[in-house]
Amino acid sequence: MSLQSVTAFLAEYAPDIAIVEVETSTATVALAAEAHGLETGQIAKTLSLRLKDEVILLVMNGDARIDNQKYKSHFGSKAKMLDAAEVVEWTGHPVGGVCPFGLPHPLRVFADVSLRRYEVVLPAAGSIHAALRIEPERLAALTNAAWVDVARFA
Repeated sequence: MSLQSVTAFLAEYAPDIAIVEVETSTATVALAAEAHGLETGQIAKTLSLRLKDEVILLVMNGDARIDNQKYKSHFGSKAKMLDAAEVVEWTGHPVGGVCPFGLPHPLRVFADVSLRRYEVVLPAAGSIHAALRIEPERLAALTNAAWVDVARFA
């Protein structure tokens, strides 16, 4: 269902973007980078977070982490990750396949400025075996994402 919802989303809003499927798991940033021959920073991980009384998605570079001070300063609260069951409930995607496309519920999406380090990034596409290549600005435009600066690098 999840891969199909992303496929349907892309067919409607970005038919020129192809989903790339691989046989190996891409459920982690390291696995995705290895499977697609990219740097970990080019993997666009999507975090599912609870913000006060709503669920939001935050897309950021795979080699970045949430900077708690920046996040709290921007959003006014601490970052709280959803558990795996909540992730599926809210996004329709399994952990490791979460992306901001083809969602069953309208969610606010935020894109961290860290994504702009690369011309092309690779978010998941609703499955631990699927992804797509996209320019960060286009990812933000397709998902109506607001740009934020809440990342830090280890």
